[in-house]
Amino acid sequence: MFNFFVDEAKRSGDVFYIDGPDFNHIKNVLRMRIGDELLVSCLGKSHLCSIESLDGDTAAVQITEENYQNTELPVQIILYQGLPKADKLELIIQKTVELGVAKIVPVEMSRCVVKLDEKKKNAKVSRWQSIAESAAKQSKRTLIPEIGNVLTFKQMLEEAKGLDLFLVPYENKDGMAATKAVLDKIKSGMRVGILIGPEGGFEVSEVEAAASAGGETISLGSRILRTETAAITAAAMCMLHIEMSERK
Repeated sequence: MFNFFVDEAKRSGDVFYIDGPDFNHIKNVLRMRIGDELLVSCLGKSHLCSIESLDGDTAAVQITEENYQNTELPVQIILYQGLPKADKLELIIQKTVELGVAKIVPVEMSRCVVKLDEKKKNAKVSRWQSIAESAAKQSKRTLIPEIGNVLTFKQMLEEAKGLDLFLVPYENKDGMAATKAVLDKIKSGMRVGILIGPEGGFEVSEVEAAASAGGETISLGSRILRTETAAITAAAMCMLHIEMSERK
């Protein structure tokens, strides 16, 4: 079933009005008809709806079941991703949004090859946000994850002070038993950050600085992972742990 995000201003009683690109997608791409069902996500809630009309450039959809499903994790996961080369961040955004990450923040780190000026940063963030929205629609999220502005490493550490738990996957960490003990600290309602290094990995000084800011190193296994694989693996580990422990 297809999912669409609609602003509260486009709701009147039990009816949502969908226009713009989403209307075109409904009518001309999906070729949906009167009576077809779809999901509408609004203010973090998902509603099962039925198409009432497709007049002009607007679809009117009637709610048939409110609060139809909740696909959001009870933990807010924030991914701090060292800027990778080429279009790797697009893949990272797509897959980690599918896994339930709430926010993704690109970070400029010592070993980042990519250097963005302010104009490029703004254009990239806009592009990345549209990818997050598409992934959220596909995975039937009820919220669109936020793509934060590109931060320096120092700015990221300052922001991380507000987290309940700050995870730093690092190849020098001993054993999965220690990792499980750290993941066991995750509880419903927490804000959990994950810091992933760029292609060249972390500088030792960055790991030390993250530890001083409360970061807890964890292992992603005995193999060395590419930055995009590490981000997806870390998000998946947290998602699975949360789903298994908080949604028994």
